[in-house]
Amino acid sequence: MAGKKAATLPRKVYETELLCLQTELVKLQEWVRAEGARLVVVFEGRDAAGKGGTIKRVAEHLNPRVARIAALPKPTERERTQWYFQRYVEHLPAAGEIVLFDRSWYNRAGVEWVMGFCTKEEHQLFLRQCPIFERMLVEDGILLRKYWFSVSDTEQQERFRRRLEDPLRRWKLSPMDLESITHWEAYSRAKDEMLVHTDILESPWFVVESDDKRRARLNMIAHLLGSVPYHEVPPPVLELPARPPSTGYQRPPRDLQTYVPDHAARL
Repeated sequence: MAGKKAATLPRKVYETELLCLQTELVKLQEWVRAEGARLVVVFEGRDAAGKGGTIKRVAEHLNPRVARIAALPKPTERERTQWYFQRYVEHLPAAGEIVLFDRSWYNRAGVEWVMGFCTKEEHQLFLRQCPIFERMLVEDGILLRKYWFSVSDTEQQERFRRRLEDPLRRWKLSPMDLESITHWEAYSRAKDEMLVHTDILESPWFVVESDDKRRARLNMIAHLLGSVPYHEVPPPVLELPARPPSTGYQRPPRDLQTYVPDHAARL
């Protein structure tokens, strides 16, 4: 229940259910490809809210030629002069494709506005245009799903601390991430204003409570699967062919090729 911290989901339960949901995601992928559907999933939320880990689990077993992740860097000088939504449009899916936006055009409603990277006029223009933009996507047949990952201030700070101490995840932190701690209330106000303007019937927001990452991943994936009217597409019938008889091929001597050292032998 929102607002009440639930017990951490046991790992075995989590892994068993995740595998079931990932199997369904593969079925969803095959339906998207067979039907020529276009699916866009937007992942937004505070820093360290668990967006990246969830995206990783969604895409883990999918075909990268069908499902791709769009994680755009900061805009170039040329892109700054374009219509704000322009650089996102080129990443939208064609028929039979899924695009997972690791942050999206909603940067303008969050980090850009809070950190002063856009003007008040640009921010207000975004809030007016965004619902129109998304209605156009939906009217054109794109399946648009938007998820906001909500994390408490204490859990966010603890995740930042763990990242600072972990050499494998240290790269996830930037000075701007740490600065977000001092702008907690400003981000909260920005998020509230964003929801007022962009939580529309055609493309509603779905909030994911993410203090427990395992629970958040399962909840988000299960909701996505339940929101798309997919069905299992029978796979093509494949048979492993018999290996043909040899025609006399001889492999060149191994010493003519350079092999990587056997690092594993020293373990």
